[in-house]
Amino acid sequence: MTARIRIVLADDQAIIRDGLETVLSLVEDFEVVGTAADGAEAVALIAAERPDVALMDLRMPVLDGAAATRRVTAETPETAVLVLTTFADDADIVSALRAGARGYLTKDAGRAELAAAIRAVSAGQSTFSAPVRDVLLGRLDAPAGTAGAAGSRPAAASDAKPGGTGAEPVADPASPEALATRFPALTAREREVYALILQGRSNGEIAQTLFVGVATVKTHVNALFAKLGVRDRAQAIAKGLGRA
Repeated sequence: MTARIRIVLADDQAIIRDGLETVLSLVEDFEVVGTAADGAEAVALIAAERPDVALMDLRMPVLDGAAATRRVTAETPETAVLVLTTFADDADIVSALRAGARGYLTKDAGRAELAAAIRAVSAGQSTFSAPVRDVLLGRLDAPAGTAGAAGSRPAAASDAKPGGTGAEPVADPASPEALATRFPALTAREREVYALILQGRSNGEIAQTLFVGVATVKTHVNALFAKLGVRDRAQAIAKGLGRA
């Protein structure tokens, strides 16, 4: 029999905790081993239970989800934190990734998407819901100093150059060329792989794009992670945002 994935749920709303516990308990390979109503309670429960995955809300009393995630990452690194929250603004996403979260879902995710995300982070992968990927890509596309596509302001008249139509186009900071300047230690192939990681591509998708084997992609991923000083895709994406 396949070992069950042990899960701790952390959310300050009892109805959310109860609903998640009911839904996840129906999944054959999941076992909910405890629930917490705030971040501090979650940290203590995770330290005691050592679950495989912690589902972590962000807006909680006593200790917020990002701070709790940082504690869990430092004190119980074998537990993968998967953020499950109502909010998908860029500040919350980057804060969670910096804290060490391996995945980020919004609460409108369906049961199948949630189950797949739990299995992914339990296996050491990173996962993001579609709205979160959109925010991350928008942040990468935004000029430095702005809040990302969703939060950036329109160009004002004072921003326009005399005789021009506005600000000059800004190069994509996630392109291999831009990554060459920011991360000169990476090889050309590693920069290509990194650019695709920043687009949210899986190893299989990267392999198809670059016409190489998945094993080759894994080798490049491991090498660039070592050079960047990160341990997983979530941290690599946070670093690629230029704000890690």
